[in-house]
Amino acid sequence: MAAMLYQASTWVLPVVFAVTFHEAAHGFVAYRFGDDTAQRAGRVTFNPFKHVDTFGTIILPAMLILLRSPFLFGYAKPVPVNFRRLDRPRRDMVWVALAGPGTNVLLAIASSLLFYGVGLMPLSPAEWLGENLVHSIQINAVLCVFNMLPLPPLDGGRVAVGLLPDALALPLARLERYGMLILLLFLFVIPYVGEQTGHNLNILAWLIGVPTEALIRLILAITGQGE
Repeated sequence: MAAMLYQASTWVLPVVFAVTFHEAAHGFVAYRFGDDTAQRAGRVTFNPFKHVDTFGTIILPAMLILLRSPFLFGYAKPVPVNFRRLDRPRRDMVWVALAGPGTNVLLAIASSLLFYGVGLMPLSPAEWLGENLVHSIQINAVLCVFNMLPLPPLDGGRVAVGLLPDALALPLARLERYGMLILLLFLFVIPYVGEQTGHNLNILAWLIGVPTEALIRLILAITGQGE
């Protein structure tokens, strides 16, 4: 039990900071492009306590860790953005959407750079901090790649809607009401059916896993940790 609690403690902080900074970045960029909805709601801040969802940010990831789940997932309270109030809604929507995954990349880079200081600390706290930083790189890379899947309401879906011609963007935008259902199907239902029939149907894991590994290798190379 103590080992599981220790392991959970090395994941909770990286998850909290990854998902809350992700949401805060959306609000900050929306504010810079003319929508003060998040600002008026007090959400344009990198203070995690303003964004934490008790279940999605803390309880759910901890449960998945303690249950030895093969995947880790979490979320913060979504930052409210009124895209119609942006200066140039279609163009600015792309920048607002990219802000979250972009922040996750920056957090992963910062975590990799901070790893250079781990060796300067006493052994026990150094080990704990090192695991936190490694997990921070992993969870931020996963959140970046996952959120860039081209399916509304994920950030990648909003980017696609903003960049594609109307003939493609409008049908994709209409999928937003079904987006979470589609994700749940690919996350849980289809892999379960595959297990029952003896086939590997975990398509989403492949779509996320391969780019995530490539992104982590790139971050380690940029920060000189990949040698």
